[in-house]
Amino acid sequence: MKKGETVFDYLSQVMIIFGSTLLILSVFCILFGEEAKDYSAMFALGSKGLSVDIMYQFFLVSVIIAALRFLFFTDRWIKNLSLTLRTLSMFALVLATVITFILLFDWFPTDDAKAWVGFVVCFLFSIAVSTGISILKEKTENTKMEKALERIKSEKTKEI
Repeated sequence: MKKGETVFDYLSQVMIIFGSTLLILSVFCILFGEEAKDYSAMFALGSKGLSVDIMYQFFLVSVIIAALRFLFFTDRWIKNLSLTLRTLSMFALVLATVITFILLFDWFPTDDAKAWVGFVVCFLFSIAVSTGISILKEKTENTKMEKALERIKSEKTKEI
């Protein structure tokens, strides 16, 4: 868990999430936009791109996800919860947030089981990728810290 994150760390997370999401949605627009044009509000412009309304909605989702990350993965408010419970709680609230946006903004027809299956597959894929990146980042940081500790220990040994 990190301590001492600043508003700039939060804003950079918002922009990373938002940028990644828009990149993925842009690819979906190119690949499926024309076919999904009449099916989903998200693809109302077809392969021409995303509407400003959809971009604002995804920006708000990005703000919420970054806030949840800040809440669950800094020790500022939640102090005695295991990493597993923090992760599961965050994913559950992200899922609830996205489902709320799906329902509020008609991102796809909510009575279509195929759309929900596609959503769940995409959500699980996103969780897998973000978890993999987080684990890789954590391992990299731990390796750097171990090397720094070894260097400090060897310097101390040389002094004695």
